[in-house]
Amino acid sequence: MPTADSNALPIDLLERSAAVLRVLAHPQRLRIVELLSGGPMTVSDLVRRLKLPQNAVSQHLNVMKAHGLLASQREGRNVWYEIAHPQAMTVLGCIRRHAART
Repeated sequence: MPTADSNALPIDLLERSAAVLRVLAHPQRLRIVELLSGGPMTVSDLVRRLKLPQNAVSQHLNVMKAHGLLASQREGRNVWYEIAHPQAMTVLGCIRRHAART
């Protein structure tokens, strides 16, 4: 019979996961993931959809990019953001499933 420890996740995996969850533990960042799940968007698109100041959106994007959740690509004057860490969308899926049960 396996023990609880034999199924334990490695501590480094748990630490990385906790760091990602801390970044995503903000409603606007979750909304950004939700918006980007439909495909890449520019900062201007996100500002318009989130109805937040550009500097606030940029700050959220920078935090998420620094933790590897987002990737960006500059095209002329626009910077396009997209999901780089698909597990971020898994968190949204968990939230949706929980909301459906309540």
